Amino acid sequence: MTARRIRTWLFVLAAFSIAPALISAQASDQNESFAANFHDDLVQESVNLGNCKHGNMAGISGCAETLFTGTPFHIAVGSLAPQNGVGFGLAGADVYHPTYCASWIDFTKPAAAGTRNACHWSLNFNAEGLATSNQSWRAGFYMSAVHLSARRPEVHHPGEPEPKHPVRNFTGPSTTVNFYSESNSLNRILFYGLGPNTKPAGRADFGLTENVTGASLILPLRAWWIDPASVSLLGEVNGRFPSQRGSYGDTSPSVEQIYNDTTAPGLSAKSNYFQVGEGIRLNPVLPLNNLHLEQLQLNYLAQFQQFVAAGASYESFRRFNADLNHTLVLYTRNVGKPETSRPPVPGAPIVPPISPTRDVTGSLTARLFIQESIANRGHIVPFFLQPTIGGSDLNGQAILSSYPDYRFRGPDLLLIHGAYEQSLGKVPVGLFLGVDEAKVGLHRDDISFNHLRHSYSAGLTLHAGGLPLVYILFCWGGPEGRHTIANVNTSLLGGSTRPSLF
Repeated sequence: MTARRIRTWLFVLAAFSIAPALISAQASDQNESFAANFHDDLVQESVNLGNCKHGNMAGISGCAETLFTGTPFHIAVGSLAPQNGVGFGLAGADVYHPTYCASWIDFTKPAAAGTRNACHWSLNFNAEGLATSNQSWRAGFYMSAVHLSARRPEVHHPGEPEPKHPVRNFTGPSTTVNFYSESNSLNRILFYGLGPNTKPAGRADFGLTENVTGASLILPLRAWWIDPASVSLLGEVNGRFPSQRGSYGDTSPSVEQIYNDTTAPGLSAKSNYFQVGEGIRLNPVLPLNNLHLEQLQLNYLAQFQQFVAAGASYESFRRFNADLNHTLVLYTRNVGKPETSRPPVPGAPIVPPISPTRDVTGSLTARLFIQESIANRGHIVPFFLQPTIGGSDLNGQAILSSYPDYRFRGPDLLLIHGAYEQSLGKVPVGLFLGVDEAKVGLHRDDISFNHLRHSYSAGLTLHAGGLPLVYILFCWGGPEGRHTIANVNTSLLGGSTRPSLF
């Protein structure tokens, strides 16, 4: 079976998986059909674009937010992998809440005869296509189905008997199913060799085209004694179809001109991958009102992944990820002000405009991340599927930002990260200060807390909807100079998830 046929079948499988929820959705007084909902969003967007007629700051801000984040259509802008530029294109997005759905979809008992079950799922659709000036591009379709809990907070009133168990008023994560199919074609990725001691003189270029089609699941565990820890089980099933190639036209040589399958494992690899993953995540939130702080957010992840090569079996390997994130929220407040509603046409019903979110926050972040690859004797981890540190990696994650992009590459990685962010007044602009300590290793034994490389960064972030959508950082530290990073966040997908490229 060819790679193209495999991708087609995976995409069809994802489509049929979401079809029951869409087909069973019916028009009613509570919720319109998907087509009617889409039409209303078009009307809403035209109303919101009315901000573009105003020359004041509020009008310019509202106009920009509609043009670049509005639904159902908006301008797609996002950074591709480093060295491939910022892409521009078109994106579509919509949110739909079906009124009714089958009981097996909604985790409920079958409805009584002559009735239908109310649906507690929210569907988020996203699609985008964009290209950059060096002819790199990205295109993808993403869908998230989020189960809306029907559980109500329990309130204990004075004088009532004490509850048998603690009051369950904790709001945790929801059951979420993500479907996606994304293709990336990147014409310039830097390769310096493998390991923590490579030299800048060893730089070469290569290109990579990869499609990732699959699904992921977040399944919260519910019980009175586990709710405060907010524990979720994670799962993913992906088809990965990578194809690396030479890259020409730069001052650096193409990768195959100075490296071989020994110094760059997988240089001649042609395998596609069936990749699955299992994990557990903890997201407890600790209120700190008595300390005049907002809260402490903990995000702990342990994940195990298996990469099974469909071609040469010696290209199969496994991977373990441990990610411990700590965020101390110093303060947060919403300074956005809804505008006056305007009808789309004279005499038509009033459609309220979307109020731009302008949250201002202050926070401290501390993170420990460990990634280890496990390959049997005689097996390899292809170099283009190995993590990197230096500048930003394939997913746009900045690690050791003062170093050149992709500067160090290896199958194993250790990162210690700290950051402070402070909003500047009542505008969605923040001051960012960060520090990284990191290293890569060729073997798991190489991952230790000694001989770490370091990097410092300072700059500005631009927020919208509570996300750091744009950041500009000046980075220094280490013996290889300074680096300035300007990045447009790649996660402008609403509630959907973008798959990792390695």
